[in-house]
Amino acid sequence: MVADARSDTIGIPSVNVGAPKVLVDTEQGSVWSSIVKSPVERGTVMWLSSINLAGDGQADLSVHGGFDKAVYAYPSEHLGLWSAELATPLDPAAFGENLTTVSSAEADVCIGDVWAWGEAYLEVCQPRWPCYKLALHLQRADIQKRMRANGRTGWYLRVLQPGAVTVGSDITVEHRDAAGLSVFDAHVAMGDRHLEHLELVKALANHDRLADQWREPLRQRLA
Repeated sequence: MVADARSDTIGIPSVNVGAPKVLVDTEQGSVWSSIVKSPVERGTVMWLSSINLAGDGQADLSVHGGFDKAVYAYPSEHLGLWSAELATPLDPAAFGENLTTVSSAEADVCIGDVWAWGEAYLEVCQPRWPCYKLALHLQRADIQKRMRANGRTGWYLRVLQPGAVTVGSDITVEHRDAAGLSVFDAHVAMGDRHLEHLELVKALANHDRLADQWREPLRQRLA
């Protein structure tokens, strides 16, 4: 859980979108993905629907996209750390995020926090544990293991109210969830296979703003 010493404004230096395209060709066939995204020009007005930003898309809707994965945010502060660890420069959108943020991190963004961006309202609802396509994109077979170890996961937001948003405008934190359970807390709970953090797992399993994809496995573990 976190102390409430967080910024009321979250900067968005880069808004990124991408349509499905072939990520790599293999002997088994082409792997399609939308993880390769490009920054949108500052000042552009975009429509944020209940499932994604205009111009964005998902290749495999069985595991990507949907109401609880409408927008993916990733802290810009992590990029320098990753660049040093992976010995390669990483720019905004490197992790396939829609929103590259400033002044936000997993430990101080909480499940159920509500953000206002232009006419739209969004709600933080789950961390991200990436699939193999991030490894293909970054050409690092160990990236999933690294992300689960260090907790630099970023987070998904659901859209509570669709609306027009302007690239380059900041986000305002309209509501902080009273439970104070951070994205990092959710990450720790999901990795806690032996219930060493039992009360934390219980709290998140009963948090109605946590996405079902994360809440149900925690409930099953407790049962």
